[in-house]
Amino acid sequence: MANTKSITDTEERKKLKRAARKKAAPKAKRTTPRGSAKQKVKKAARGASKR
Repeated sequence: MANTKSITDTEERKKLKRAARKKAAPKAKRTTPRGSAKQKVKKAARGASKR
């Protein structure tokens, strides 16, 4: 994306960012599902109270 740090006017900055987003090449589809690296939480046994 274009560097818009020097532009102080919010609306102008927004316009430039939007234009840059439209011009940018589309991102590739994900190869792995989102959150696949997350640690999985084991489900508590049925009927057993946690506390």
